[in-house]
Amino acid sequence: MEEQQTSDGGPGRKFQRVAGELRSRVTDGTYRLRSFLPSERDLAEELEVARVTVQRALRELADEGWIESRQGSGWRVVKTQVIQSAAPQATRSSRGATLGPLISEAFERTEVELDVYTLTSETLDAHIRLQVERIRAGSIRPQRIALRVLLPSESLVLPYPRNKNDRTDSRPQKRLWAICRRHTESLRTMLRELATEKLVPSVELRIRHVPLVPVCKLYLLNGVEALHGMYEVIDRPMELDDGEAITALDVLGLGATLTHHVKDGDPSSPGSVFVGSMRAWFDSVWDRLAE
Repeated sequence: MEEQQTSDGGPGRKFQRVAGELRSRVTDGTYRLRSFLPSERDLAEELEVARVTVQRALRELADEGWIESRQGSGWRVVKTQVIQSAAPQATRSSRGATLGPLISEAFERTEVELDVYTLTSETLDAHIRLQVERIRAGSIRPQRIALRVLLPSESLVLPYPRNKNDRTDSRPQKRLWAICRRHTESLRTMLRELATEKLVPSVELRIRHVPLVPVCKLYLLNGVEALHGMYEVIDRPMELDDGEAITALDVLGLGATLTHHVKDGDPSSPGSVFVGSMRAWFDSVWDRLAE
């Protein structure tokens, strides 16, 4: 059963757009690790929003672990997605060992198949947004996009995120589900527009929910590459929707190391075995457990 959502409007929509744009810039390397973002004033002028909207978006990215504030210096990038590849290639090493170039290469094919298992679709949303911009600019021309996303069921009581000092506090998980719904709706909107505007002849997005607590994230790219990484449990400050700041027990998705495996011509090679086993696991959960 696919989740149905409605899009937000007004100021909330502007905040989401600004936060999404900033995530994309961190993701694609526009803002590199340890570099400083433009000033709040400059971002507000560039993105044509109020400064308070930029400030809210920056706080959101800080809560997610992308950036941190340095007094007197502004906001600095402190986390990016690190890839450890078992089969490095020259083109990839020159473009940077991050998730962005690998997804970019996957979208340069005529047919794009992407399967993702994750706690939220937040990082995925940022990466797909970059590819949609490339398609609109005419730099890539996929003829088919097929995206399957596995997310945890909202009926689950997850061990994270939660208020470290109050296990009965339901607000962190309500916040998590809101983030998840927001980014899945963004994915739907972006890909639906590609199909409506006939920029991509065939577009398919399917989202299912599974009664499993994610302990890792998994990307399967075109059936031949797998990116896999465990979630690290951390303490971090979290600002809730009512403005209260708490110490949360959460997981480190952004910034966690992903291992990269490639299927090759040898079916018994470590890369081929790993990719094959991850594909079999994903299909089994998708077909037998997912709602």
